Amino acid sequence: MTSPLTTPASDGRWTPRLWGTLLVLCAAMFLDALDVSMVGVALPSIGADLGLSTSTLQWIVSGYILGYGGLLLLGGRAADLLGRRQVFLVALGVFAVASLLGGLVDSGPLLIASRFVKGLSAAFTAPAGLSIITTTFPEGPLRNRALSIYTTCGATGYSMGLVFSGLLTEASWRFTMLLPAPVALIALVVGLKLLPRTERARGGGGYDVPGAVLGTASMLLLVFTVVQAPETGWRSARTILSFAAVVVLLAAFVAVERRSASPLVRLGVLRSGPQVRAQVGALTFVGSYIGFQFLVTLYMQQLLGWSALHTALAFLPAGALVALSATKVGTVIDRFGTARLIVLGFAMMVAGYVLFLRIDLHPVYAAVILPTMLLVGAGFALTFPSLNVQATNGVDEREQGMVSGLLNTSVQVGGAIFLAVVTAVVTANAPENATPQAVLDSYRPGLVVVAIVAVAGLLISLTGLRAAGPRPSVVVARSTVAETEAERVPVRD
Repeated sequence: MTSPLTTPASDGRWTPRLWGTLLVLCAAMFLDALDVSMVGVALPSIGADLGLSTSTLQWIVSGYILGYGGLLLLGGRAADLLGRRQVFLVALGVFAVASLLGGLVDSGPLLIASRFVKGLSAAFTAPAGLSIITTTFPEGPLRNRALSIYTTCGATGYSMGLVFSGLLTEASWRFTMLLPAPVALIALVVGLKLLPRTERARGGGGYDVPGAVLGTASMLLLVFTVVQAPETGWRSARTILSFAAVVVLLAAFVAVERRSASPLVRLGVLRSGPQVRAQVGALTFVGSYIGFQFLVTLYMQQLLGWSALHTALAFLPAGALVALSATKVGTVIDRFGTARLIVLGFAMMVAGYVLFLRIDLHPVYAAVILPTMLLVGAGFALTFPSLNVQATNGVDEREQGMVSGLLNTSVQVGGAIFLAVVTAVVTANAPENATPQAVLDSYRPGLVVVAIVAVAGLLISLTGLRAAGPRPSVVVARSTVAETEAERVPVRD
């Protein structure tokens, strides 16, 4: 239930309070994405200051991913059961405190711990924030516009994180850790006044404790295994046994969810074709982009000798294009539907990745790098908001947190898995004679993997065009205490 003060007027106009609510949620999304990208540029300075090895530095990044990706399912369901406003605000407060501590600690383990706590809190703010939007804005043009602004704020945060980190690290790496704290605190104070109060789910039949334990454990172990695999070896006994344990935990999780009266993830929601395409699309879309950004950063800094700031500015056209499209993409979704835009966005991403294969040791920025960034930026602007709209359309209000958690899990797990795969491919092709040309040649197989992942996402999204008529219908199960028969709900696919 949303407050009437934050409900759009009958003519579709947004009140100042409604805009304020959306800005609070966008601030949290911006900070989540900012924190992921900003720390990478600061790692060398952190290692030098705290005396950390390369393997330890990896966990400053991986610790955040582990907490974020491992607890998203639990975070999404907690928002539905405990109240979206309450979960969002508490988690945002924890994020602010962890950011402050991260900038003040003087040891690697404490810094990694603060990063894990920040990832954990983001695992609760992300699905809670998305579900607040989908339950405040009615399905259709109003929600599409809100989601386009919300998701592009996340994309902008990711791009701007690179620029901010390049600037702040020049003074001290601690500023990159401290920057989110005051922003999160301001958003928390404003959110206390503006966010709509929501009721806890009633008649839910209790909490799915076994499902929560199994779901969280399986996601934590999956992310941990993928992050560690490049270091321990993909064929090592440890990695193989760890993946086997993930399969066992996931099988037990599915068995529990099928029998639970109030499941953590109601499996019936995956009977919807658009829902499955949105989840798989998010997995491949973000996975390909994260791998691409990783390789481009190495190429620019290690081979071309560009500074961190110079590298960040090279990515800026893509981020600027995403930011400028924020208020327009919702209208485009209304007109063409999500399926067509997802296909077009994936096609642009594939074209950009293939074009980047032309790079050499003396690139012409205007001929290769800039067109690539513009294609990737345009693809991002079309695809990411459309995936969010498609995943949340036609879903009962009481399950919006759960679906939001699923989508964000796909995003995080996709990024972790495919980044690890790309890293492994590049490492396997690393030359013994590390001349610049040999190193560049070792990057190309990784770029090919990135393009293949994006092509896979494109092929999957193409299957949705058959249902992209003027008013298609998809099967989406209605949320109830027990599993019910699926109901056909008209949505724009």
